[in-house]
Amino acid sequence: MPAAVFGKDYTFLRKEELLSTEEILRMVQASAKLGVNKIRITGGEPLLRKEVVEIVDGISNIQDIQDIALTTNGWLLPRFAAPLKNAGLNRINLSLDSLDDETFKRINDRGKSVQGVLSGLDSALKVGLSVKVNMVVEKGVNDQDILPMAIFFKNKGITLRFIEFMDVGNCNNWNASQVFPAQNIVETISTKFPLEPLDPNYRGEVAKRYRYVDGSGEIGIISSISQPFCHDCHRARLSADGKIYKCLFSTAGANFKTAIRSGLSDDELVEKLTNLWKKRDNRYSEIRHQLSKKDQKVEMSYIGG
Repeated sequence: MPAAVFGKDYTFLRKEELLSTEEILRMVQASAKLGVNKIRITGGEPLLRKEVVEIVDGISNIQDIQDIALTTNGWLLPRFAAPLKNAGLNRINLSLDSLDDETFKRINDRGKSVQGVLSGLDSALKVGLSVKVNMVVEKGVNDQDILPMAIFFKNKGITLRFIEFMDVGNCNNWNASQVFPAQNIVETISTKFPLEPLDPNYRGEVAKRYRYVDGSGEIGIISSISQPFCHDCHRARLSADGKIYKCLFSTAGANFKTAIRSGLSDDELVEKLTNLWKKRDNRYSEIRHQLSKKDQKVEMSYIGG
């Protein structure tokens, strides 16, 4: 969240404008009845939500939910790793775009150091949470860190996922010339550690998997710019204030908070979700070049990855 936009005087939503824990769990329960079995808690930074452990605990007790993950910058994991694990969290996706402190500070725009993230990583591993690390690669900013990051996490036995710099939201001043394509990432790593492609773990997996030929682990690459995967995407995103977004690049979401607070029954909530998903036709990454650049997209910090 850029400091120039979201500074100390920025007015965030009031608590009553956010879904309560109970309302979030109602949405998860309704989704589970329609076949959803994986939940990822994102942000902004989800560990800033005081009820995050309670939310994870509630989700873990919903029948048919098989996997709960959380995406975080890692800074608060020393405090939260053990409670989250005990509440039923299975996995952590840790955001880290460089191991070079100066580069990392420029990217996070808050002067935060790499060590804070690595301390969070150690805390998650210590309590037995599965961890993957996400690196957003921007040409001319941190592409020189691709190989150092690969070496570091290969040695730790942790899967590193590279994400092409995407045109999410309206604050990151995206330009296609800043994209370091997936194929170039593979070629950069292969100069030192040859890679071979792997089959997806499941249908709709957004990261293309590659295995180190020496058998020492794997990486993933999310390539929504150079190799769009809209045709097989099956993710929905629930914002903190109760809107469902059918695409990461949506311009607007469907308001479920108002419906829930108007007294909608559980069956009616399931029906509303069903009707929304039946009309899903989002293909932004496949047709981005045909769209007007004037369209305002929802910010990544609002609905997560």
